Amino acid sequence: MKLKDYSFDDLPLSDLFKSYVSDYEDLAEFYSGNPYHMELIREHAEKVSLKIDAQSTIEALSEFNHQFDVDPAALDQIDRFSEENALAIVTGQQLGIYGGPLYTVYKSITAIRLAALLEQELDMPVIPVFWLADEDHDFEEVKSVGILDRDDLLRISYERDAADTPPVSEIVLDDRFEQFRSQVEEQLQVTDFTDRLWTLLDRCYQEGATFGEAFGKLMAELFSKHGLVFAGSNFISIKRMGRDCLKAAVENAEPLKEALENQSTKIGSQFHQQAAVFDSNLFYLDEEAGRTKVYKNESNWHTDQGGEWSTEELLEDIEQRPERFSPNVFLRPVFQDRILPTLGYVGGPGEIAYYGQMKQVYELYELQMPIVFPRMSGTIVEPAIDRILDELPFELWEYGKRIEDLESEFVDRTEQVDIESIFEDWKQQVEEISEAKANEIAEIDPTLEGAAGKATAVYSGELDKLKGKVYRSVKQQEQTQLNRIAKIKAQLFPERQMQERSVSFIYYMNKYGLDIWDRLIEQLELEYAPDRHKLIYP
Repeated sequence: MKLKDYSFDDLPLSDLFKSYVSDYEDLAEFYSGNPYHMELIREHAEKVSLKIDAQSTIEALSEFNHQFDVDPAALDQIDRFSEENALAIVTGQQLGIYGGPLYTVYKSITAIRLAALLEQELDMPVIPVFWLADEDHDFEEVKSVGILDRDDLLRISYERDAADTPPVSEIVLDDRFEQFRSQVEEQLQVTDFTDRLWTLLDRCYQEGATFGEAFGKLMAELFSKHGLVFAGSNFISIKRMGRDCLKAAVENAEPLKEALENQSTKIGSQFHQQAAVFDSNLFYLDEEAGRTKVYKNESNWHTDQGGEWSTEELLEDIEQRPERFSPNVFLRPVFQDRILPTLGYVGGPGEIAYYGQMKQVYELYELQMPIVFPRMSGTIVEPAIDRILDELPFELWEYGKRIEDLESEFVDRTEQVDIESIFEDWKQQVEEISEAKANEIAEIDPTLEGAAGKATAVYSGELDKLKGKVYRSVKQQEQTQLNRIAKIKAQLFPERQMQERSVSFIYYMNKYGLDIWDRLIEQLELEYAPDRHKLIYP
């Protein structure tokens, strides 16, 4: 495996993200520390509030992780939360079927490598934690697998009835799962690694398992041996530990909204506002309607499905039944940081953006906002693609354009030979020579003048045939290159997105081995935070 750095500048990423990784000071007022400055990270580590019940955290995390049969290395990491000055590097993601897209493993790898690096630099225990988005209800986001197939990305979806809407983590894989599994198996080409891959996937994903169980087991198989610990809020002991955070969202609803609006307006005026701000940051988990937003009006709280509370009743309900309430995108980071001593959060461009709306929320909760570290970003360049990249006149980032634009630009850039001019000049010279020679033949024998003209016409006809062959050859060569363009684009920017957002990571495990991510962890060198995209040559 070989890695090569590539600039973020021309990749389809937000201006906010590009500024964050290259000109942090332009955004410093929205965040808590520069992820590229070790001394500031060191100062930040000393400020992280350790207002956690370490023993409760250890017990809850141990119970949570045992359900996934994690490696002893992860359980050892959990025990380290009892050590003085123990810190956490946290990341997280939705529960994509068969693990989801590439950036899920990139987040995990970044957290693992960053925790190890910072532990060495800070001389403090630093534990990598993956926070499962196990209360998320967006099934459409997690139901499909993306597999590359020549010039296209195939999306294979696990379909289910939409009548019930539990958290995705609680959805049970039913008798339709076998059909989905068969479709995925059919599309994955058979390699030396296929049997081992399916042994792993079938051990984690099987009829009767929930999305949460299956996803957690797969991630544990891949990364718990590297000490990655798992957590999630859809777990009663963890939810009880965070109920004060949920209650504070009720008691401080107005200042929370004001804080979010202030910060969101400021960052939106310079870049963009990633997430909308509402009166409430809570969801209610209704047994029939599923996850429904809690709204606030002047005198009480309510849901669209008929739930209604006074402030006192809502606080009491959260105290008695915290498992019925769920934090939104702004409250979830605070919730996790009331349970974990979080030094830093590893996120993608979208997460970095909504963390930029949250600084004042952390101040209201009297918590130190974590340093936000960009996750590793990468593109896997397969050997078949690497061999033909240099034969085309495009930079790698240009393959993010529309295929029609790429084809048009290719023709414009490569039309260097004027075939018409070549043959017009050739014919003109033939006609000039033929006319003179025909006159000489006519002087010798006038009856042969017609034969001489016929010979010239035949020659001209042969030139026309040759010109046609040249055009067909150029067109064939051009079509070969156009096919290559389509192939490269489909591999590097499927669906006009960066590869890491579209292609399921099991696709590469099937082609290059189940240990591909172990090898990437070994190869990857971080200097506190990635500031360049990685081209990965497996």
